Amino acid sequence: MRADRLIVLASSSPRRQEFFQRLGLPFVVLPADVDETPRPGESPEVLVARLSAMKAAAVAHAIAALGDDQPGQLPGDLSDSLVVAADTVVVADDKILGKPQDEADAKVMLRRLRGRAHAVHSGVAVVEVSTRRAAIQLSSTTVWMRDYSDEEIDAYVATGDPLDKAGAYAIQHAGFQPVERIEGCYASVMGMPVDALARGLAHFGVTPPVDVTEVCRQWTGQACCREAEESISG
Repeated sequence: MRADRLIVLASSSPRRQEFFQRLGLPFVVLPADVDETPRPGESPEVLVARLSAMKAAAVAHAIAALGDDQPGQLPGDLSDSLVVAADTVVVADDKILGKPQDEADAKVMLRRLRGRAHAVHSGVAVVEVSTRRAAIQLSSTTVWMRDYSDEEIDAYVATGDPLDKAGAYAIQHAGFQPVERIEGCYASVMGMPVDALARGLAHFGVTPPVDVTEVCRQWTGQACCREAEESISG
């Protein structure tokens, strides 16, 4: 099992980059630019699987094209790299809630979610640049929101934090603290399902040089969903 293989993270998310720094794996950032519009009748699970795969494939193609344009110039660690991409959606009343268009849209989403449960689906794709082989893993979490007030919504939206978040909220936001409880993967709601990522990397023989469960716990400040699985298998 390897821990030195270069990872290309196809995301500009500071949260995802921070997590990879904690993993101790060598990585570079090369964001993907793909059309994230859902297809008619597409389920949330299929959507996150497709988009994460598209993002990873697009970056892998760009790396390979660089080698084609400059024969012999592509760094060896890049040609042997793995591209990791993720996608997360929030679903309420069978409707996919993406990132809000503006502050007004963010307020509508937060009012729709408060005091009730919704689902968060995440997909992680790992693509090997040299072979284009792909491993796609999924994670689903049920989230119960607390009954926050309109005034709390207004104050939170005014911070600007919801505008780049699916469903218009960050589960880890210390000031708003919108979530009452969850069932599933806390890290997935933050945008990087740790267990799904670990499974995807393991498919290519990559194991981080750290305790992934402990890193997840430190990163999220919450118990890791892997702990329950490890206690069962142990």
